[in-house]
Amino acid sequence: MTGKIYSASTTAPVNIATLKYWGKRDTKLNLPTNSSISVTLSQDDLRTLTTACAAEYFESDKLWVNGKEESVHGPRLVACFSELRALRKALEDANPELPALSKYHLHIVSENNFPTAAGLASSAAGFAAFVQAVANLYELPQSPEDLSRIARQGSGSACRSMFGGYVAWEMGREADGSDSRAVQISTQEAWPDMKAAILVISASKKETSSTVGMQTTVNTSTLFKYRTEVVVPQRFKEMSEAIVNKDFETFGKLTMIDSNQFHAVCLDSSPPVFYMNDTSRLVIGLIEKLNKIYGRVVAAYTFDAGPNSVLYYLKKDELIVLGLLKAVMPDIGGWDMKSYTASIAPSVPDGVDPCSFEALREGVSKIILTGVGPGPQKTDEVLIDGNGLPK
Repeated sequence: MTGKIYSASTTAPVNIATLKYWGKRDTKLNLPTNSSISVTLSQDDLRTLTTACAAEYFESDKLWVNGKEESVHGPRLVACFSELRALRKALEDANPELPALSKYHLHIVSENNFPTAAGLASSAAGFAAFVQAVANLYELPQSPEDLSRIARQGSGSACRSMFGGYVAWEMGREADGSDSRAVQISTQEAWPDMKAAILVISASKKETSSTVGMQTTVNTSTLFKYRTEVVVPQRFKEMSEAIVNKDFETFGKLTMIDSNQFHAVCLDSSPPVFYMNDTSRLVIGLIEKLNKIYGRVVAAYTFDAGPNSVLYYLKKDELIVLGLLKAVMPDIGGWDMKSYTASIAPSVPDGVDPCSFEALREGVSKIILTGVGPGPQKTDEVLIDGNGLPK
């Protein structure tokens, strides 16, 4: 093994949708049947770290994810590889003095700091990190919006992880997907007070993958057409405005009803697609009770394609939300990951009977406390050794 190794590393975030993407109008290009909105979460807590490297002597493309070598021949990865290489080749054609990286094989090493395929948007962070790391390696001039079109082909929601803050995935209308990309609604700095508590109810792999589940819904649900054509376009407009106006009451209400409708169309599929479980439904009951007592939206729940719950709330209500969760689930893992939680006393508002929610102690294994965060970040942390292999 001789010759120079070119490398670049990046981290990319998890995003959690507040207006759900569910269903594809083109499965090959990952073109969605509706637009969606998400919040990008802090990489201090949830992120994928990826190192991409190229060398003339590499014999083939290789990929390692969380210490395990994976195939690079899947159509999604192939699409991302080919588009990124084409962009690099255009640079090399314009400037012959550049090293011919587009002709070199790539070695990619990726690590998550959270469970893969457990309803925590692992594929979104993974493909966003992959695309951004290779783009950095190739020194591509394309914008995050341009790169989001490529990330989308790897995993639909990955396009939203190319930005920080509050992000929309515009579904687009073109058959080739050229106008299906992510755009930033608002920056993290514009509304920094958004917090999130993730209740890990199951870290195991889903029984029904998102890809299979959504196409079952597209093909069989009679409610689905009404959702995509009537409900989502209006909600998209209202939620975007709520984010720009920092209107948490509207944002929270829309987030909860959209999560509920998403799971309703899953149940309306044939066969029905189940992602939530009894513990998930207890979380919904707890938050609905809390909001009713206070007469406003203190916290908003949402569930992706899995049982895990994400609770959004504002910093000003942190003592209320975390005080209640601590009272109901004092012994679950994760409280000690944030030093400030030691000073938060368990607190149950009048009207909430903690005994009614005792099953949450058994059903929830961990809490992850986080908040809105930035998009992909360059890093000096490298996962590849001097021979182009995982460290």
